[in-house]
Amino acid sequence: MSIKTYILYSFVTLGFLATNAQQVLSKEEAVKLALEHNYGIKIATNTVEVADNNQGLLNSGYLPTLTGNAGASIDVQNTEGQLANGETRVADGAETRRYNASINLNYTLFDGLGRLYNYRRLKEQYQLSELEARETIETTMLQMFSIYYTIAQLSENTSALEETLLISKERLTRAGYQFDYGQNTKLEVLNAEVDINNDSIALINIRQQLKNTKRDLNVVLGNAYSENFQVDTALNFLLQLDKENLFQKLKARNVTLLQAQRNINISQYDIRTSKAQFLPTVGLVGAYGWNESNNNSPLAFTLQNTSSGVSAGLNLTWNLFDGGRTLTQVKNSKLFLENQKLQQEQLILDVERNFNNAWDDYQNKLVIFNVQENNIKTSQNNFERTQEKFKLGQVSSIEFRQAQLNLLNAELSRNQAKYDAKLAEITVLQLSGELLNVNF
Repeated sequence: MSIKTYILYSFVTLGFLATNAQQVLSKEEAVKLALEHNYGIKIATNTVEVADNNQGLLNSGYLPTLTGNAGASIDVQNTEGQLANGETRVADGAETRRYNASINLNYTLFDGLGRLYNYRRLKEQYQLSELEARETIETTMLQMFSIYYTIAQLSENTSALEETLLISKERLTRAGYQFDYGQNTKLEVLNAEVDINNDSIALINIRQQLKNTKRDLNVVLGNAYSENFQVDTALNFLLQLDKENLFQKLKARNVTLLQAQRNINISQYDIRTSKAQFLPTVGLVGAYGWNESNNNSPLAFTLQNTSSGVSAGLNLTWNLFDGGRTLTQVKNSKLFLENQKLQQEQLILDVERNFNNAWDDYQNKLVIFNVQENNIKTSQNNFERTQEKFKLGQVSSIEFRQAQLNLLNAELSRNQAKYDAKLAEITVLQLSGELLNVNF
């Protein structure tokens, strides 16, 4: 055995030992970790909380405003004055101290229903933010499952390559014995070593790809899991899915269509809020004030003056003409609403088309997977027969190697078809709005 082949053996053996030490990350646990630690989901959750705060009573404009004011001042003046009897008096450095405090209340009784429509708009905005968060979660789940099943596929491909390498090692051992007993040439041994090297390199490359993909999954999980793990390669297809039932759910639950409807509702409230500016605003004002003034000037009539009291009143503001700004705003809002309705109609067509394409793609990939499953049986049977004939010397090493590669390619193709079909199924569920309601 050459030094190069020995080094490749060492790498492969170390990789096999590391694989056996890994723990299994289930799909359920991966979903849980993504929901708890994914940064995109965390940001979306905070955005929903902001919208929730905005829709509250404290941000509605229905509550009054209460302000407090206070002040103090001091004046120092030199004053000279003449009394009625002709006497002249002089006040040098006369101080006047003034103090005031007040509490002011303002409350809008009527603003053309602008507050009402704005309040309802904020409610719709909150619902929209929830849908946007749901879209983020669905997108994250699609990304997570795509990476998860890629790891599963690479894991199964790794097992297939390990089995291929093991067979190649047995072939090398057999070729070595046959050469020692003069039953074949050195060429057979060299060919076996070349095939082992190729199989070892393929195995090393796929293991590195597997490590990289696990790191990708860990990023989606918010770095909440170590890289040393395996995934569950068992799959359950939801073969009981009914296209017509899913299509009806799509109309009612598709997150993109729901967002479009919320945006239309918000635009309708924007129009009503703009129209409210045509009506007057009626407000209630009230205040309690306290004032005190101290003056030590001999010319002052009073040395101290204190006053306090309450006041209340109504005010009406009516913007009779604002140069056409409000009218222009209403017209533009109506056109914007019309565009949103047109976009919604186009979006419905796009989503329905995407659903039909995804459904057909899912059905086709299920068929391909079943064909590949049958192909595995044929390739396995062909390889076993070729292996028996190879041991009896009835076929060449080239024919044996070809049968071995045929079996390997069949296994790799089966694995590809298997997880492609599962991802196609997940896409169908996402479009129909059922992704978060299914147990994987």
